[in-house]
Amino acid sequence: MKPEVLKIENLVKSFNGNTVISNISLSIAQGELSAIIGPNGAGKTTFFNLITGYHLPNSGKIYFEGKSIAGMQPFDIVRLGIARAFQITNIFPKLSVLENIVATVITHKKGNFNLVTPTVKLKSVYERAYQILEDVGLADRAQRQSGTLAHGNQKILDIAVALAMEPKLLLLDEPTAGMSPEERWKTVELIQKLWQQLNITMVFIEHDMDIVFGISQKVRVLCYGTMLAEGTPEEISKNDKVIEAYLGEEVE
Repeated sequence: MKPEVLKIENLVKSFNGNTVISNISLSIAQGELSAIIGPNGAGKTTFFNLITGYHLPNSGKIYFEGKSIAGMQPFDIVRLGIARAFQITNIFPKLSVLENIVATVITHKKGNFNLVTPTVKLKSVYERAYQILEDVGLADRAQRQSGTLAHGNQKILDIAVALAMEPKLLLLDEPTAGMSPEERWKTVELIQKLWQQLNITMVFIEHDMDIVFGISQKVRVLCYGTMLAEGTPEEISKNDKVIEAYLGEEVE
């Protein structure tokens, strides 16, 4: 049995008296590729915000590799090894594709991109940046201004920026949102490839059930802030509570 990389106990989050996350507990195994699904307003993005420090929980505990991270600042959580690609891309549109990755690599390593930066250090940064772009299939667009990329490639660049933070746990918030069917499956294949090659833990939020059931080892279902069910794709597809609350005829 693989060790757990993330453990959450009795997590609660409310906004203005409205409970969005209600007493959620779960554990995610090291190396797991899993999905979080649920209807709009189920609390999925808020859940990611709590893990990454963008929101503070009202109560409950979050452990990453055994260390309590609830209440830590986002940049400290990133340095521990949790990175995230956002539903709305979080790139610098005026910078080139390569510059987005270089800036992230330097920031993550606490370096300064200035005139006194040693040439050998810059060389290693650029080598690392090009390798990441090779991994995600954007090396041929390295000099393109990021804001001119097609939507699908901007989403992939956002994943590349997250990878530049050297995560042990990568959270992907709707990585295929707004893409054409062809772009969606290209991105899904990329996610699978990165998961296998980089040996990291991945958790993604997704609405497309073909994608969820096609690549996930485990599926967790949020429904109005509570954990309705978790299990293998086969178990979830046959779960009566999940079918009634969310999946409906999609799994028939």
